[in-house]
Amino acid sequence: MSRQLLPVLLPLLLLGAWSPWGQEQGPESPSEEPPEEEIPKEDGILVLSRHTLGLALREHPGLLVEFYAPWCGHCKALAPEYSKAAALLAAESMAVTLAKVDGPAQLELAEEFGVTEYPTLKFFRHGNRTHPEEYTGPREAERIVEWLRRRVGPSATRLEDEAGAQALIDARDLVVIGFFQDLQGEDVGTFLALARDALDMTFGLTDQPQLFQHFGLTKDTVVLFKKFDEGRADFPVDEELGLDLGDLSRFLVTHSMRLVTEFNSQTSPKIFAARILNHLLLFLNQSLAAHRELLAGFGEAAPRFRGQVLFVVVDVAADNEHVLQYFGVKAEAAPTLRLVNVETTKKYAPVDRDPVTAASVTAFCHAVFNGQVKPYLLSQEVPPDWDQRPVKTLVGKNFEQVAFDETKNVFVKFYAPWCTHCKEMAPAWEALAEKYKDHEDVIIAELDATANELDTFTVHGFPTLMYFPAGPGRKVTEYKSSRDLETLSKFLDNGGELPTEEPPEELAPPSLVGVPKPGLQPSAQILSTYTRLAGQGQAGSSFELHLCPFIGATHQLHCGVQGGAVVSCVPHTTAGRKPPRVPEGAVPCK
Repeated sequence: MSRQLLPVLLPLLLLGAWSPWGQEQGPESPSEEPPEEEIPKEDGILVLSRHTLGLALREHPGLLVEFYAPWCGHCKALAPEYSKAAALLAAESMAVTLAKVDGPAQLELAEEFGVTEYPTLKFFRHGNRTHPEEYTGPREAERIVEWLRRRVGPSATRLEDEAGAQALIDARDLVVIGFFQDLQGEDVGTFLALARDALDMTFGLTDQPQLFQHFGLTKDTVVLFKKFDEGRADFPVDEELGLDLGDLSRFLVTHSMRLVTEFNSQTSPKIFAARILNHLLLFLNQSLAAHRELLAGFGEAAPRFRGQVLFVVVDVAADNEHVLQYFGVKAEAAPTLRLVNVETTKKYAPVDRDPVTAASVTAFCHAVFNGQVKPYLLSQEVPPDWDQRPVKTLVGKNFEQVAFDETKNVFVKFYAPWCTHCKEMAPAWEALAEKYKDHEDVIIAELDATANELDTFTVHGFPTLMYFPAGPGRKVTEYKSSRDLETLSKFLDNGGELPTEEPPEELAPPSLVGVPKPGLQPSAQILSTYTRLAGQGQAGSSFELHLCPFIGATHQLHCGVQGGAVVSCVPHTTAGRKPPRVPEGAVPCK
């Protein structure tokens, strides 16, 4: 290279080394995120793209980002609350900003942050792009703000004297105070971690000896103060093992519940979040004095079962028809008791019609736990003409007799009356029955799985097609292929299998979405009780169901999507989770 050219080229080379073209391209490089670009706002919420996320992270030390989809019904329901939360944050001058990202339009960002469901909310602190915290709290504005408040500020109030402690206790229905002799210990960290997410309770902590003495404590203890029942519950810290987060959480959830809770739209979320597997329900008519008098005996039995059984009152005169339907209880049967295990979904009824007293309630609970009472199953009555049509009608009472007839090949459709996909396949099912009506060894049948419970198995999605071949052994095969007449016929003609030369379309069976509790499987009957309340879902998203009773979590109905088409109605145990993203080209829910 000529020496004369060096003075000219050297500045250019240096300029190139420091220019954007000379830098390594990364997610926050100027070429992707021009600093001069202004971030737009809607209703006080930043509207982000891949070009502006980095700028937003640099400018806002606390950033809550909602990844949404325009077609998502849950996102639309969240939108007004999210806007309200933004206004509340602005009014408090809290160092947190709300933002949103259109996930389908910003696929790079959705993939970067592992977004597979909408809405998904992630909280970024101090510009840290790699380790955001996922928001799993409630979706009401005030609760969103409280969740954020406990992250950017203290999650518990430090108490120095009796006046401060008493003021905190008087201000809320549920107040948790940690009494720790050393505020720098690990137990305090555990306590504060729980306080960050227990939004239904207000937390305080202290190390002041006079407060230990005032509340009659001699060692580290977490105390729950409440304005009902016994008024106070103590959780001593194990001196050897320390404070266990799980044990403390269970204690607070259990003791924050009233001994007897009346079921309604306000209390139901807490009932299902209590993590108590057994629920004892007293069905009564609150408008009748004779029924109200039974509450004393019912409540008298409750303390000895605290933590084991949740005592619930259901007013048959109120808007609780869905609960009565779930348990198969008629309003005129009140007063009556039912016990349900929300993990197994097994339901129990008293054998005798004894009056509801503390003694009879206690005896019934013990009888269930000792295996002296068998669970009951719901069933419609067998229609007189159940076998007169090509498609036979099965109910709980005749299912075993028909399905496991060793001389017949029985093909059963388990359906829900409201299921769009069941309705769509009905003509093919009728045509199949018509085609095989003269085959003496073939039965084509259907069963309304929302009104009939089976001891043999539980249906988890609609429609579900099961084949019960002739012969001994009570064999069952689930059909998972196309639902057209030709393919269904090939399946029957081939003895319950599709010919090997024409392998079945690989459709996944109806399955649960999200993260259900261990062992928790929603039954078709549970789903049925709320479908009448659900109404129509948002196009392209999911049906939104009301809170499902006596299963321990919220249920929603989603569409199972396979190969770009919606193929099944699937119950969804949300437990705080969100609906899945519908792939491009999927058929919208109807």
